[in-house]
Amino acid sequence: MSRVGMSMPTEYSDRFDQLRQNRVEVSYHKYGPAEVNFKYGLVKALETAQLCIEKYQDTKNAEYLCDAANYLMFEFMYPQIPGAYFKATDSGESAGTVGEPIGADTLK
Repeated sequence: MSRVGMSMPTEYSDRFDQLRQNRVEVSYHKYGPAEVNFKYGLVKALETAQLCIEKYQDTKNAEYLCDAANYLMFEFMYPQIPGAYFKATDSGESAGTVGEPIGADTLK
């Protein structure tokens, strides 16, 4: 179990990570290496992740959420958007949420 999974089990899912990793392993044998498929744009990661989200909404099968997360990870590893980068941001640069989170201060 991960450190976060152990210390905050209601905030993090180690099971999700394990299921996601299992699917990466199987997909490697079915579809070939992610490095080739995504680095060279043979598979469009973001568009495919969106298909998985839509399939989850239609079927309610959470396996598609694991698939979507994997496609997002592949976009992170092999960005297909020119100039993509990672920079940690604060709440002022957040993309925002749909809905209003309760906020940690409310729980004190």
